[in-house]
Amino acid sequence: MILKFFETGKINLNQDKLILLYGQNEGLKNDVLNNLVKNKKNIFKFEEKEIIDNSNYFLEEVNSNSLFENEKIILIKRATDKIIKIIKEIIELNLDNVNIIINAENLEKRSKLRSFFEKDKKCICIAFYPDNEQTLSVLANTFFKNKRISLSQSNINLIINKCNGDRQILTNELKKIEFFCKKGKKLTTENLIKIVNLAEDHNISQLVDCCLAKNEKKTINILNENNFDNEDCIMITRVFLNKSKKILKLSSLYEKNKNIDLVISEAKPPIFWKDKEITKQQIYNWKPKNIKNLIYKINDIEFSIKKNLNNSIKIITDFILEQCSTKTNN
Repeated sequence: MILKFFETGKINLNQDKLILLYGQNEGLKNDVLNNLVKNKKNIFKFEEKEIIDNSNYFLEEVNSNSLFENEKIILIKRATDKIIKIIKEIIELNLDNVNIIINAENLEKRSKLRSFFEKDKKCICIAFYPDNEQTLSVLANTFFKNKRISLSQSNINLIINKCNGDRQILTNELKKIEFFCKKGKKLTTENLIKIVNLAEDHNISQLVDCCLAKNEKKTINILNENNFDNEDCIMITRVFLNKSKKILKLSSLYEKNKNIDLVISEAKPPIFWKDKEITKQQIYNWKPKNIKNLIYKINDIEFSIKKNLNNSIKIITDFILEQCSTKTNN
């Protein structure tokens, strides 16, 4: 059964024993998850890998109740389709005193895990898509108002742009700003850039923009001028994914009306004036079908990076060079 994230108040853990939370908005997932298990005891957290590696032992422990007391909540993190067999085996045990809450990253429509939870009326499936700029802006403004921290909307927008639609990143940045202000220091734009590392993230954003605009020369220059590390590679894929989704939406509109200026002017959220020209280049260079294929590739690249972290820089560099040099809009 499918629920929206704002319908989680309908969940009753006494009745709803199987819950799947999936998507890349970790911040929103964490908020919902914390509300679900608030004031609950006997919460046991497992990585999918440790369950799969010791599945027989895990099932025996669950069935015998030796691992738990009266009320039990099992949280399975970083789940994939690999866990579906074990979930079905747990269901067959028909344990009334066990709740299973699964936290997964993005699951495509063909995912067996997602399909199972969506179709089974005894299960609950909730998707968590990235927040838009407006939602993050409201959260940030509310935070600064409650903390009595004065910050201009333009500076708040700088923070929002860094977050790539993830409120968990926003929460982390707001905490850093709060800690800085508690020291009695004045919060200037220059200090803000240092606190949230905007200079480094700007280079990543610029790199992705130039790649999507097929500006090969500038893309190579940015790669050469920056020493990106393994952790940056994950950030690059996330920025790629979010920007590609925006271009998909804009490119689809352009394919319908063939009026680039209208597409740019009516874009939601609004496109900053300094980004309008490069956004036009990106729309011209990517038809909807091509950008859809790119989005699939980005997901595959992120998976490859996570599996081969030591080789992540080469993986992401080869991917970027391929995308900025290949003609796609034909």
